[in-house]
Amino acid sequence: MKVDKYNKKTIPQLIKLATKHFNKFIRDRDQGKGCISCGRPFTQAGHFYSAGHHSALRFNEKNVNGQCVRCNMYLSGNLNEYRKNLIKRIGGEEVLGLDLLVDYYKRIGYKWDRYSLIKIIQDYGKN
Repeated sequence: MKVDKYNKKTIPQLIKLATKHFNKFIRDRDQGKGCISCGRPFTQAGHFYSAGHHSALRFNEKNVNGQCVRCNMYLSGNLNEYRKNLIKRIGGEEVLGLDLLVDYYKRIGYKWDRYSLIKIIQDYGKN
């Protein structure tokens, strides 16, 4: 893995770049499915468990889905509908797995490291 070009970037800069590539991947992956919460066309990648409060799930593909601006920004994720439709999309056991991950990381905490972020940038930057 070639990491030299990222040596001068800070962790917040790497998170921003990783987010850009990851969110584009999510929007491309979910093209044609509609907003996870309401079914309308979407332009954003919305997190079921917010990236701000649950950093460890920021780049978890099961936690992030295409979402319209209205649901994501103005309805604070429209989480009741998001959860119902997430269960339909990935299954109840997978959603339970996300719930368990949240509980786990609440207990132990999580902090992104340079290597993990560079790997995300390189993996998702290919699409």
